[in-house]
Amino acid sequence: MKSKWSLTVGSKTHNFGSLKELMAKASPMRSGDVLAGIAAADYEERVAAQMCLADVPLSMFLEEPLIPYEKDEVTRLILDSHDKEAFRPISTLSVGEFRDWLLRYETDANLLREISGGITPEMAAAVSKIMSNQDLVLAASKCRVITAFRDTIGLKGRFSSRLQPNHPFDDIKGIAASIVDGLMYGVGDAVIGVNPATDNTKTIVNLLKFLDAVISEYEIPTQSCVLSHVSTTIKMIEAGMPVDLVFQSLAGTEIANKNFGVNLSMLKEAREAALSLHRGTVGDNVMYFETGQGTALSANGNWDVDMQTCEARAYAVARQFKPLLVNTVVGFIGPEYLYNGKQIIRAGLEDHFCAKLLGLPMGCDVCYTNHAETDQDDQDTLLTMLGAAGLTYIMGIPGWDDIMLGNQTTSFHDVQYIRQLYRLAPAPEFEAWLKKSGIYSDFKLINNKENTFKRILDYGDVSK
Repeated sequence: MKSKWSLTVGSKTHNFGSLKELMAKASPMRSGDVLAGIAAADYEERVAAQMCLADVPLSMFLEEPLIPYEKDEVTRLILDSHDKEAFRPISTLSVGEFRDWLLRYETDANLLREISGGITPEMAAAVSKIMSNQDLVLAASKCRVITAFRDTIGLKGRFSSRLQPNHPFDDIKGIAASIVDGLMYGVGDAVIGVNPATDNTKTIVNLLKFLDAVISEYEIPTQSCVLSHVSTTIKMIEAGMPVDLVFQSLAGTEIANKNFGVNLSMLKEAREAALSLHRGTVGDNVMYFETGQGTALSANGNWDVDMQTCEARAYAVARQFKPLLVNTVVGFIGPEYLYNGKQIIRAGLEDHFCAKLLGLPMGCDVCYTNHAETDQDDQDTLLTMLGAAGLTYIMGIPGWDDIMLGNQTTSFHDVQYIRQLYRLAPAPEFEAWLKKSGIYSDFKLINNKENTFKRILDYGDVSK
């Protein structure tokens, strides 16, 4: 069988029989693709694939779906929603020419916003594979994606954070203490979001009521989210519970999303239910999604497509539902998928770039499991690079260690580090509230007393 693409290096000819194979072989090294049996055999084959990929016309991704149209609803979504007019300015470019176009001085935030709907996930993934880390940082830094609910996320000169007060027993008092701690560090403008230890209905109800009471009591211009399954959240809305954001983990194929117990119609139903509550004050972005490289592979739903391209396809699903927040949980699945710090750093930069290019308000859970070959120094490197790349938000956990999820992530201190380093402020409404509350001013925290939030700590009254 004649190969569609081939390149001779010295005495050896590298052959790539399909666009799917070419994309996989062009991917920077990661353990998940090796596990799937689709990675390049060595660096020479990887570079040969990248050189061939650079010559592929962007239009070919519309003509040759990597996953069959008739067998995957995500593929149908990608192709059926493609904006041909937005694609026109880049329609004659190859992948390599697209990379050069993205890095031009003239390519700015407005131009990137105009073409966003014309870029498919596969195009974004393809160009990222031939970009250096600094290319990914520079190109992503040009993108500006703005969303809003009770405050405005993603404005230029701003950097937001999710206050993540998880507790292994969903203990309200423990959660209350973490909320106070986080607010004192100026954390929480993206969302105050709790990962419940179980999907128990009574627990979800108690958490929703408590978070709503805290936000109402102190008139905090932010939003809450209990990260239960979308089906549970729909039931909470139907029961009249105070739901701000609807959460769901996403993947880039129909099979993988089915493994999460979700499909496109369910997400549409959830969004419509949340919109009907009219709880936003400055905007109506009501969805919150999390993704991560390796989810499709772990669900046996990757169709022999590389991890990063599957991840980018998840962003097409997210884009359809106009979310307030999206983030990649980049190192959470473990070393079977991203083996070490080098792979996690690269994946985080790729995810952020691809999502921003597709028009998403992208954050990152800069995290790792303790059996991965990485450490806090690697995480600091990724965090710093993402800050330069214009990351929308990160997680804020007391002391780096998420005691409920069992992984290492970013702390309240990390939020302040990025804000000080790059002179970035919280969301404007939240910043005004922090100043009024005597917590923050001019990029600095003010030494306040915890009794400002005494009623949160005395949670009995607030949670009723």
